[in-house]
Amino acid sequence: MKLAGAGRRMFAVRILLVEDDSDVAEELSTALRRQGGIVSRVSDGQSAIRAHGDVDLILLDLGLPDLDGLEVCRRIRRVSTVPIIVVSAKVEEMDRVLALKSGADDFVSKPYGFWELTARIESLMRRAGTASTPPVESNSAERLIEVGPITVDQRQRRVRVDGAEVDLTRMEFDLLVALLTDPGAVFDRDQLGRVVWGSDWVGSSRALDVHVNALRRKLGNASYIETIRGVGFRVKVSD
Repeated sequence: MKLAGAGRRMFAVRILLVEDDSDVAEELSTALRRQGGIVSRVSDGQSAIRAHGDVDLILLDLGLPDLDGLEVCRRIRRVSTVPIIVVSAKVEEMDRVLALKSGADDFVSKPYGFWELTARIESLMRRAGTASTPPVESNSAERLIEVGPITVDQRQRRVRVDGAEVDLTRMEFDLLVALLTDPGAVFDRDQLGRVVWGSDWVGSSRALDVHVNALRRKLGNASYIETIRGVGFRVKVSD
């Protein structure tokens, strides 16, 4: 980890650091606390599963002594939408794909720059709606989207299909809302990537496909999101 610079960016985020290397954990915890982070640390997967309910974000290493990090991610994701950033020495694209399929919101490869990591934390917190600036109130009707059997309450970040609630990750939710803003319209990959990943989007991975496929599966009907070959995706839902 490169701790370059002496920036003054601050973020008050409760972070659970899941890292079994005590030296790495101590260095990163200290750096995050200097930037205003409220950091707690555990060194194994079972402890992470028990502690996840009291934090705003999890930094999860994959190489844990008791449970595979992907399994930890899956177990937490079954019961929580807390943002998870996987921080791993694994660098292959498939490692990223597996982490995203397991429910991670982002993936950072070691070694990484500290300011890149903090930027990703801040970006994810903005998308999660937990930034320090309160959201601007809007008309409740404008924040309710109904397209065919799909109903999205943007204020409460809840999704229902045929009346049954669907549990989505933050990125899946943002992706669905983007597609539903103009049902039937084709959104290209860059448009959707910028909505979900913001300035972190580089358009060079399968991450978008992973999230689209997960969203299709959770909505219960793959035909709701149509792939437009060579362009992107669109919602195709009959009333």
